[in-house]
Amino acid sequence: MPAPFSIARLPRIEFGAGALDRLPEIAGRYGKRLLLVTGGSSFLSGPAWPRLRDGLETAGISWVLCRVAGEPSPQLVDGAVRDHRTGRFDLVAGIGGGSALDAAKAIAGLLRPGNSVMDHLEGVGPERPYLGPATPFIAVPTTAGTGSEATKNAVLSVHGPAGFKKSFRDERLVAEYALVDPDLLATCPPRVLAANGMDAYTQLLESYVSTRANPFTDALALSGMEAVRDSLLPWYSGTGDAAACRGRMAYAALLSGITLAQVGLGSVHGLAAPLGAFFPIPHGVVCGTLVATATRVNIEALGRRAPDSPALGKYATAGRLLANRTGLDGDAARAALLEILEDWQRRLELPRLSAYGAARGDIDHIVANSRGSSMKTNPLVLEDGEIAAILEERI
Repeated sequence: MPAPFSIARLPRIEFGAGALDRLPEIAGRYGKRLLLVTGGSSFLSGPAWPRLRDGLETAGISWVLCRVAGEPSPQLVDGAVRDHRTGRFDLVAGIGGGSALDAAKAIAGLLRPGNSVMDHLEGVGPERPYLGPATPFIAVPTTAGTGSEATKNAVLSVHGPAGFKKSFRDERLVAEYALVDPDLLATCPPRVLAANGMDAYTQLLESYVSTRANPFTDALALSGMEAVRDSLLPWYSGTGDAAACRGRMAYAALLSGITLAQVGLGSVHGLAAPLGAFFPIPHGVVCGTLVATATRVNIEALGRRAPDSPALGKYATAGRLLANRTGLDGDAARAALLEILEDWQRRLELPRLSAYGAARGDIDHIVANSRGSSMKTNPLVLEDGEIAAILEERI
């Protein structure tokens, strides 16, 4: 009998080609004034925007655009809240990658209260409880990576040597609807889909071996990892059925958001926070370049200090799934997992950390700032030297 577990609130999910076309009708259930948060230009210059614009006009919905270029900062969120507070918006819709969705989520949370997001960011500022109310929020992802459409956290960054990457996190920030339309991924360039795909895979693997994992999230994580196995490289190389690959990767990214929101992540995401704050490294690149090495370090540390950990068996299961070889014993399956992740890293041309300015002299500073919430659900507590070893191999 499964051990007791709890599943936090999720959005209503509408998945499939053409899901975006449902936005005007769904938006109309909340009112007639929409704040539309998008990325810098890619969605607005693409083929889906004219169709959505016509649908909003037909439904009698007025909208104001708010563009987010790059990763959102607390200053961007506070500025958007200040600029749009008096707009009396009934709904916020975020359409874009993880950065646009995180920004939209935070703006929706603060549009009515009107205070600074710095009041609520984890690990910086006063960490006051969020009291709401949030403006209803609809999330429409246009990349297959972060899974932000299914989470309660808005990740905000301040870049530089004293920077940070922290979350504004509350269940009231969860989207009312997640409209996951794989057709919106059609214009993703290969470097973006490689990084985002490895972010999704890393989230699935880390949540699968999380100390808080449960049978519900395990089933989703395994299903998502299978989808990545069958789709990421064929999509990247242009050798597979593009529509089928897009659909499976959108599905995998959605599942990765669900699982991380329920049970947390691990060492790769623990390191991604300081790396993304101190250096201009895209989040998916961090995940893709670190996941093979971090997985090996975790497996070796478990073998030394926690040989009875269920995570070792789970790493073996993930290896059998990726290799599509059910008969492998534990050691062979874990070796296959590492070999495949290293092969993906090479074939997806994921750069080393030094390509973005990280150097060996930065390792101690990165390690010292890596023990945020993600590290707390890693399969075991890594020692500073073990965390440093992950960085040393990928700088």
